[in-house]
Amino acid sequence: MRDALYEKDMPCSACLRNSGGAVEPKGITNKKNWRSRLGTFLKTSPHAPPAKTQRKQYRPTPDEVNQWAQSLDNLLSCKYGTIAFRLFMKSEFCEENIEFWLACEEFRHIKSPTKRTARAKRIYKEFVKSEAPKEINVDFNTKDGIFKSLHCSTQSSFIVAQNKVYSLMENNSYPRFLQSQLYTQLCQLAQGRECESWE
Repeated sequence: MRDALYEKDMPCSACLRNSGGAVEPKGITNKKNWRSRLGTFLKTSPHAPPAKTQRKQYRPTPDEVNQWAQSLDNLLSCKYGTIAFRLFMKSEFCEENIEFWLACEEFRHIKSPTKRTARAKRIYKEFVKSEAPKEINVDFNTKDGIFKSLHCSTQSSFIVAQNKVYSLMENNSYPRFLQSQLYTQLCQLAQGRECESWE
């Protein structure tokens, strides 16, 4: 199931980008940032053309939002579920897990061995290497196995680490997401109800 979960055309960049390129502050201000990103997310239709003529607000259906609560697979198989989960992970300062998992999904679809090897090195440098900018929490043996496979990477080079990160998200972040104010507000919006004030 997880093979089909990643979609390259996810409109995440507009939702996750900080306004003005400023460094994102932490704490209470960060929660306001994800709330404003949620507004951007809801205004982005999954089939919207790049033209500025379409202003219709997209809201996931109640059925879609309810499916997200069934399993992490259901959440990540939906484009907007993935965006919402990324926003939540960012608010909890653990976005490296979902970003690594998505990078691995993309990596597994690369056919060219040359491109795959180059991408494997970038993923290793960004997420796996000790003191990487977005270092994930995996054991030494897993990191060492990835390092040894870098020069001859295969589509399964990151599968062990990806499964460990998935398990971590499934057991920790995902249950918190379902209990979060963000998910509650998404449920309300999907049903066409106004949310309580986000300020």
